[in-house]
Amino acid sequence: MILIGGLKEYTNDSAVCWLDITENSAFFQPENQGVPAYIGIEYMAQSIAAFAGANALENGEEIKVGFLLGSRKYEQSQNYFPSGSHLEVNIVELHKEDSGLGVYSCKITCEDKVVANAQVNVFLPEDTQAFVKE
Repeated sequence: MILIGGLKEYTNDSAVCWLDITENSAFFQPENQGVPAYIGIEYMAQSIAAFAGANALENGEEIKVGFLLGSRKYEQSQNYFPSGSHLEVNIVELHKEDSGLGVYSCKITCEDKVVANAQVNVFLPEDTQAFVKE
């Protein structure tokens, strides 16, 4: 399931993705007129995936499947991302190991105001099939 709208820009160590919250958004709760803010962690993870995929394609490599391991200090300033919101997800690669482990600083902004942030830990194995079998 793809939750982000697209990749706005990226460099070798950062990216900005975007999405719009509508009544058709996955996880939209009509009774609250928005998407629960805890879904932001998945917006961050998918933005990291878009960043990794774009860099892989640019370098002539295949796109690999990655795994969200967890986050540190996910903080949100609101309980819901309200309908009509345009969100930008900013990610910066803080650390990357040859083993495939990576740490990213992530923040979600709405109208230039930070509404969620976290450090996200991911794993991008060299051989996804072998990793999944283990």
